[in-house]
Amino acid sequence: MNEDDDGAGRADEGRDETAEGRADRKWGDLIQEVRVAQTGVQILFGFLLTVAFTPVFRELGRVDHAIYVCTVVLGSVTTGALVAPVSFHRILSGRHIKPTAVVWASRLTVVGLVLLLATMTSALLLVLRVASQGGHWPWLVAAVVAWYVLCWFALPLWVRHRHTTPGARRPLDGPDKNTS
Repeated sequence: MNEDDDGAGRADEGRDETAEGRADRKWGDLIQEVRVAQTGVQILFGFLLTVAFTPVFRELGRVDHAIYVCTVVLGSVTTGALVAPVSFHRILSGRHIKPTAVVWASRLTVVGLVLLLATMTSALLLVLRVASQGGHWPWLVAAVVAWYVLCWFALPLWVRHRHTTPGARRPLDGPDKNTS
């Protein structure tokens, strides 16, 4: 990727900014986005860490213990991926390679979001297995995971495709200025 790349495979259009200014703007945007995900995963991870010390934990079966351990590990690696952009910034600050740092931090953020999806799925699976009666919990987990995938990945990718494909209609841009 070059420094004019926005991470989506094309240069920013309609902006009059230097490469350094673009990197600064993208860095600020990225950090704001990461803050939202970091807070959520850190709260979830904190709660997960306390579960092992509750009386109910001892009553869980082998499968539920395995799901719990998987969920804690996923929460930990998710936290690592979503905190990584901060480390990138701190370690690379002043090296005049911010565009490269932005690209790598952005990639780690996407990895963190995929891991967050896995963490949320695993946590939901554990909670619904333990808390619900009957066999409807797999359907609930599947529906929530489908919702996450739709909101976090499918819809943004669809919009990106619709607005970056040459000659694509852009119905959400509003009415054409040439028509009355």
